[in-house]
Formats: sequence, C-alpha cells, structure tokens
Amino acid sequence: MKLTNQSSGFRSGFVSVIGRPNAGKSTLLNQLLGQKILIMSDKPQTTRNKIQCILTEERGQVIFLDTPGIHKPKHKLGEFMLDAAVGSIRGVDLVLYMVDGSAEFGGGEQYIINALKQVKTPCILVLNKIDLLNKEQILKLIQDYSQLADFLAIVPLSAKTGENKEELLKVIFNQLSEGPMYYPEDEVTDQPERFIMAELVREKVLQLTRDEVPHSIAVIVESVEEKTTLVKVRASIIVERDSQKGIIIGQGGKLLKEIGTLARLDIETLLGSKVFLELFVKVKKDWRNQALNLREFGYSNRK
Repeated sequence: MKLTNQSSGFRSGFVSVIGRPNAGKSTLLNQLLGQKILIMSDKPQTTRNKIQCILTEERGQVIFLDTPGIHKPKHKLGEFMLDAAVGSIRGVDLVLYMVDGSAEFGGGEQYIINALKQVKTPCILVLNKIDLLNKEQILKLIQDYSQLADFLAIVPLSAKTGENKEELLKVIFNQLSEGPMYYPEDEVTDQPERFIMAELVREKVLQLTRDEVPHSIAVIVESVEEKTTLVKVRASIIVERDSQKGIIIGQGGKLLKEIGTLARLDIETLLGSKVFLELFVKVKKDWRNQALNLREFGYSNRK
C-alpha cells in the first residue's frame, strides 16, 4: 500500500541489513526502532527469515530488511537462510553491511564483500561493537575495510549501547530519495502478530538451551483466542529428536515452564494484554531437511 508524501522532502526507501551471524543486526534494528521487534541471542543464526522493520520519522520512512546471518549452509534450512540473505541485496535502495569489529577478518567477510561487488546497490559499512575497541583499533578497521570495497560510508557504532546510531540514520536518510510513505506511520513490522509471538518463544529457547538444541527447533503458534480478560495462546515447539524434547521440557517440566513464563511476559508487552500461554513440544524427525516441513514452518521460498 502506497500513501502520499507526508511533507515536502519526505524520503523513503528499502534498506537490506546483511552480515555474518552474530554481527548484531537484530540488536541494531531494535535500537533504531526504539522497541523490541526482533529476537536476540548470543547464538549464531538466530534470525531465519527476511523480516521487514519499519522506521517512520518526520524526515522519512525506512523499511529495513533484517536477514539471516550469512554462513555456509549445512541443511535445507541453511540454504533457505543463505538465499534470503544474499538475495536481499538486490532490488533495494541501500545495503547496510554490518561487521563485528571485535572479530578477526575471515573468509565469511570476504564472501560477503565479493557478493556486494556483483551488484550496483550502494552500501554503507557498519562497524559494530566499538564499545569493545579503542580509538586506534577503530581507525585501523576503517582504513583496512576502505581498501576492500567502494563503500558509500563507513560508520562505527555500538548496537548494544546505541552510540553513534544517529550518525548512521543521518547517512541513511541522506542517501534515500524523496518518496512515498509505504506503510502507516504506526506500523513497525510487516510480520503478523503470530509470527512475532512464535519468535519470542523461540528466543527464550535459544537463551535457555545450548549445544545443537537451539538450531534444531521451530515454533508454531497453533491458535490465538481473545477472551474477556486475556488472550489465550497455544504454541508448539518443534524439535528433531526425542532427546531434544526431554531437554526442552526439563526435569519435572521446569525448563518448559521457565520458557513459557519469560515468553509470556514479552507477548503481553507485544499485545498490551494479559496472556495465558500454553506450550507443547513435538518431535518431527530431521525437519530442517524436509521440504514439506520447511514450507509448513515458513522457511521456504517455494509456494
């Protein structure tokens, strides 16, 4: 839906945010939007879908595309995530390439830089985690990366603290052309509430489990019922093995209860209502390699 310009000089455009896993993309977008829309954890490959986040100000509207971390795929889900990330640099007005400034440069960064060189989309390099670096380290990173590609600008910042985020927004808006407001000003994402609720549950599993378990789960919201005094949400956590089901449930159901309690609090904030959250754990063997399951869980480009 395209709306008319709100004022003379109103700028708008689509901006893809790409980078390696754990570069801080979702943290940055939550920081820019001023609220939690995207889930976060310290585990790689947290983001699986290409999610649009909408920032609307007097100077314009930016539609950010948060993408999965670019990595070598190990299964069909990984292939879907890689396609979503790399494909997002085409057909947008601007690319934000986000780098963890505290990490060593490696083959993964070179892969992204090579991909960027194949398109004409202007790119801003965002050097994240400057709160962990000194001035000399930051200046060296800027110098080193400036020799690798023709970046429109290089902006050092901290997604965690918000340091220098206003400078980044200034650079983004200056790059965008005058255009329409694509979404109503009170919308912050193109995703339905059910998707966000499922992601909030998945975030708690990511935070409370370890090893392979976090990467082996999907979350499906089965039903949402609006009662007089609360909203009843029924969701299923999908795992690949019986042993993973036991881990998530925990001794005496303790871990599943903790997951539910934490997720419920975030869902109540999202909906602005009291929530009764009912969680179940189901096993679907090797679902990350099953095309039918990937489509069912929303991880496929095929219709």
